[in-house]
Amino acid sequence: MKLSYLAFKNLVSKPLNLLLSLMLLSLSVSLVTFVLQLSQQLGGQLSKNIAPFDMVVGAKGSPLQLVLSSVLHVDVPTGNINLKEVASLQKHPFVQTAIPVSYGDNYKGFRILGTEAGYLKHYDAQLSEGTLFEKPFEVVAGINVAQQLGLKIGDSFISSHGLASTGIEAHDEHPFIIKGILKPTGTVVDQLLVTNLESIWLAHDHEDEGSKEEGHHEGGTIHKEDHGHENNHKENAETLEVHEEEKEITSLLVKFKSPLGMVQLPRFINENTSMQAALPGFEVQRLVRLLGSGVQTINGIALAILLVSGLSIFISLLKTIRERKQELALLRTYGLRTGQLLGLALLEGLFLALIGFALGWLFGRFGIWGVSQYMQNTYGYGLQIKAPEPSEIYLLGLILVLAAIATLLASRSIFKLNVAKTLSDA
Repeated sequence: MKLSYLAFKNLVSKPLNLLLSLMLLSLSVSLVTFVLQLSQQLGGQLSKNIAPFDMVVGAKGSPLQLVLSSVLHVDVPTGNINLKEVASLQKHPFVQTAIPVSYGDNYKGFRILGTEAGYLKHYDAQLSEGTLFEKPFEVVAGINVAQQLGLKIGDSFISSHGLASTGIEAHDEHPFIIKGILKPTGTVVDQLLVTNLESIWLAHDHEDEGSKEEGHHEGGTIHKEDHGHENNHKENAETLEVHEEEKEITSLLVKFKSPLGMVQLPRFINENTSMQAALPGFEVQRLVRLLGSGVQTINGIALAILLVSGLSIFISLLKTIRERKQELALLRTYGLRTGQLLGLALLEGLFLALIGFALGWLFGRFGIWGVSQYMQNTYGYGLQIKAPEPSEIYLLGLILVLAAIATLLASRSIFKLNVAKTLSDA
């Protein structure tokens, strides 16, 4: 009979002991692998999305909120700023590029971003089909938006107020038209509907005009029959004028020519203007540090559970070996040497470690899947279910070593086994 088969049968012969050891071991492994994957993928996503820009300029408020809303698109903006105020920044000698962005509407929960074509170039976003926007209310869709909403070239849609899906169609006088669909980038662009700034200005300028003419809104929707010139609005949609002094944007995304700009320009803006400047790299590092304390706490708990699981393996095997003294003595009479008996016990411990690691790894990935579904529905970000990574292989090695040590400590009585006495006592 093979030792591996005998070891497996011995392991499952005590289901309660096996279940307790597996629960502790799989819990510690699932916590460690879940936290590792979550921190790595979130850190990677954050770094990838902030990389194209060095500074964000927006309305006064929380700098972290400004970065989260304007760069990562997971928060509400701090307010709007006047386009004329940032004109000098766009021409500043320290500035390489300055991309204005403006938003405030959504389509079924996906944000509509008004900006320039240069915004897409910063994320290396390329078209998979169609063309870029050229006229107002022409849109290119990120790949995730197109796939989830089933959008195709030529489709039209009506935007809703706000950044969350409310189901209230607000700008029915100005339907957006899909002109292009972007290739996957793995960045925030995949979650956006991108148009030009004029689209945002015209939509909201007409909304203001409609408010003055009608004096009321019903459910957030402007009713065309109340003012009776629907056709005129459609014909003149692209000719509505937004007064120069009233043009506003949500923020300005800046790329510096040299590190000197990062040192001097943010401080100047914060101290001498009505706007604020935030550095995405600094704010994200601060956010990661806050998350890091939680990660360390969870890893500490997981390590403690792992040590307890090692102790559980030791106690379980010690109890099993003592209960099976007669069986071990009988195996010696069949020709098995002390080293083989020790190998049998060691196989039991390693089998337990491997099964516990496999279950814990699966539970950890299931947790990642659950968080990914929540993030996808709430923020539009998803996480990947990845194969075992080097850090997890090291964890497996640590668990195997821990199980081997626990097994060897529990198996010391094998070396003192008196075959004749044990069999006679039986």
